[in-house]
Amino acid sequence: MEKIRGTNLGNWLVLEEWMQPEFFEGTGAKDEIWLGRKLPADVLAQKLKKHRDSYVTEEDFAFIARQGLNLVRIPVPFFIFGDRPPYPGCVEYLDLAFEWAQKYKLKVLIDLHTVPGSQNGYDNGGITGVCKWCKNPAEVEFALGILERLAKRYGTHEWLYGIEVLNEPISFSVYITAPSTGKAVDKEEAKGSGHVPMSFLKNFYCDAYQRLRSILPEDKVIVFHDGFRLRAWKDFFIKRQMKNVILDTHIYIFAMENFVPVPKPWVYQIYINSEKRKIVNASKYTPVMVGEWCICNKYAVNARKIGHGGEESLLEEARRYREIADMEVTAWEASAGWVYWNYQMNKDIQKPMDEAWKESWDLRRCIKNGWFEL
Repeated sequence: MEKIRGTNLGNWLVLEEWMQPEFFEGTGAKDEIWLGRKLPADVLAQKLKKHRDSYVTEEDFAFIARQGLNLVRIPVPFFIFGDRPPYPGCVEYLDLAFEWAQKYKLKVLIDLHTVPGSQNGYDNGGITGVCKWCKNPAEVEFALGILERLAKRYGTHEWLYGIEVLNEPISFSVYITAPSTGKAVDKEEAKGSGHVPMSFLKNFYCDAYQRLRSILPEDKVIVFHDGFRLRAWKDFFIKRQMKNVILDTHIYIFAMENFVPVPKPWVYQIYINSEKRKIVNASKYTPVMVGEWCICNKYAVNARKIGHGGEESLLEEARRYREIADMEVTAWEASAGWVYWNYQMNKDIQKPMDEAWKESWDLRRCIKNGWFEL
């Protein structure tokens, strides 16, 4: 396959409150697990069905293909098969995605995005402030079983690109600095939370590889997130003779801004070049993909202050977004390819976002606004 040029279909089968806060309004929940705890099972099922039926449709696959992209990465929850009440399964939507992918010639990367007890304590891991999955052998085995079931169901499908074993298992340094750490609703439930140790992650990845490779044809890729430790893997996969694997790294320049809040182009260039060097060095051993990234940055957002949001400021905003986008896309050429986060935020592209900075997370809006040329 040529270089990956793709987009994530986040907030479809795995919900994130910040991406579509109106979905959570009136529930008292801030993440998907608590949504299931706050709502009656029948109300939850009806609410999720309405969302899943409409948030991503065949027309979206057609649009993605028209942009010249060749892959969709689809985050799925641990309850995809409907065996973890009260959460309704959603495998029928993944079946639909494969039908549409075949029709529009798009490869599919299935991404196990959540596990019971969470692997990172983010809302994208299912439950905010809780990170205990790796300490529960039964739930670790459950996750491996989900991977096997996904492989058996889709392994021979022509348009399956591969399966990503687990999204963003968190490192120590990221865990202690993450804004979600310590923010659990139920403090008792969060007791014992912590990062995912490298020793555990290596063993889990070995187990997952053996199980998946015994099912998947060799032309299907097995993807491993770097666990926010790209430089740590080196020849790990080579030594274990793992075939057709890719390391996934996620790079968000907005995260850098939390530590170096100087919205100037040269700051972004230094950071992006640093990430590029990491990719080049890691790729000497194993191919690397940038599985999540976006052009969100304060430098462009701040342009709206020029001319008080008038025509001049909008033109400058667009110029700055294109400048940063060009830096990133050029750097990511050093990788096996990239997958934008996210395809969309609010389904209604005409509806203003609740916060301006979110617009650049939405690939459809980026294209519409002329911020990002594919």
